[in-house]
Amino acid sequence: MASSSSSTFIIGLITLLILVFGSANATLYTNFYSSSCPKLLDTVKCEVESAISKETRMGASLLRLFFHDCFVNGCDGSILLDDTSSFTGEKNAGPNKNSARGFEVIDKIKSAVEKVCPGVVSCADILAIAARDSVQILGGPTWNVKLGRRDSRTASQSAANNGIPRPTSNLNQLISRFNSLGLSSKDLVALSGGHTIGLARCTTFRARIYNETNIDSSFAHMRQSTCPRNSGSGDNSLAPLDFATPTFFDNHYFKNLIQKKGLLHSDQQLFNGGSTDSTVQTYSTNPASFFTDFSAAMIKMGDISPLTGSTGEIRKNCRRVN
Repeated sequence: MASSSSSTFIIGLITLLILVFGSANATLYTNFYSSSCPKLLDTVKCEVESAISKETRMGASLLRLFFHDCFVNGCDGSILLDDTSSFTGEKNAGPNKNSARGFEVIDKIKSAVEKVCPGVVSCADILAIAARDSVQILGGPTWNVKLGRRDSRTASQSAANNGIPRPTSNLNQLISRFNSLGLSSKDLVALSGGHTIGLARCTTFRARIYNETNIDSSFAHMRQSTCPRNSGSGDNSLAPLDFATPTFFDNHYFKNLIQKKGLLHSDQQLFNGGSTDSTVQTYSTNPASFFTDFSAAMIKMGDISPLTGSTGEIRKNCRRVN
């Protein structure tokens, strides 16, 4: 009798473990929509290609949207929500205001996806796919995007203000924030390599080009020509995060850091005598290594606290809850 009870207990425990760990490992998977929306990937890529053909910068903007979404309460599409009377969303948080862009492109993608499979695909998953496609279209690596996320019904401006790393962050702050989300120092450096594309506003790098010493003087002078010292003048002037190949996804970002030509304070922190110097050096000479690690880090980032199963919803309009 005791043996029978023991066996029943063990079987029950094993079943519980399978349910817990099995579901944890299977919440997101690459063929989630293979039956319910077989035209999904082609539909998204077509729209992303169209958007980038009209404005090359949009690829970087879509990549950044996914990053800023995942770093605030997980990859749940919360960054896409407009403010309402019941909550203040993330679009006007410090890291996003006058900076996050591409919302209209996501609207177009969502509309196209709804035509081929209405009410099936989440906005959170659309962000993940669009980020991958943007990188690939601009010459970077590709990877199999894990899918199955659902959309949040709320957003948090305070979480966005506190959760998204700032361009003024030092290395310890960056490492700490990434570690808190299950991302390693190597993931930090690899994901920062996304700054090989895109532009930044003068307000984000003004202090660096005028006040810091670990910066190439000719590079600083070049940036000062379009970003005046005094606040309020030229605040919205743009400069490429990678001045060498600003519209092509490659490893020049890391070569720039070694030459002390990182545009943002947080960029140059990755190569400033600290623990991440060796990773930057590796990526600067081995683009294949960077591509491999970037792809792996993007998949890891996409796994941050997704809503799955019966949690959240599948929004009909990415800007508002159903």
